[in-house]
Amino acid sequence: MIEFFFDCSSPWTYLAFHNIQPLAKEFGTDITWRPILVGGIFNSVNPSVYAQREKPVPLKARYYQKDLADWARSAGLAIKMPPTVFPVNSVKVMRGCLWVGQDMVPFATAVFEAYWGEDKDISQDAVLAEICRKVGIDEQKFFAGIAEQGIKDQLKANTEEVIARGGFGSPTIFVNKTDMYFGNDRLPLIREALQRSKASAA
Repeated sequence: MIEFFFDCSSPWTYLAFHNIQPLAKEFGTDITWRPILVGGIFNSVNPSVYAQREKPVPLKARYYQKDLADWARSAGLAIKMPPTVFPVNSVKVMRGCLWVGQDMVPFATAVFEAYWGEDKDISQDAVLAEICRKVGIDEQKFFAGIAEQGIKDQLKANTEEVIARGGFGSPTIFVNKTDMYFGNDRLPLIREALQRSKASAA
């Protein structure tokens, strides 16, 4: 079992979201998608992220760009840092993922592509309406759905849950409930965890 706690506002999450799907398919393992608000995590348990953004280390920042480009090329994705809006308010899109439900992959993929590939402000209703049309979602139902109190509460609950389970950012991935991994570059370790789980079940 794989649980994938994520927020579309992170490029590393985009990479992991893309890369974990064929890995799960290879092992015949289901993915439970768990939308969260990573800003809520930073505010609660990881405020150092804000300090790093305010005072970046120039050499590290330059390498960050290369590292992201290398990973994007490896995954076959078009990812670039949005020059217009970063960081972005992802509340509506993450509520949208919850409202769509476990078949949210096409919607979330379109969100990732719009923000990280096309520099579109995914906090804006016009952009969200465009994404809905692209993936065949009724935009009026969508906006009504993400305004429901139950959806708002569930997003908050998911965020609080991942913090309670030791998470401090996005993506946070659990294998078999208790085995936690953080970030796209941990996927080789997740592969090994799935191999161990498969061997123990044999």
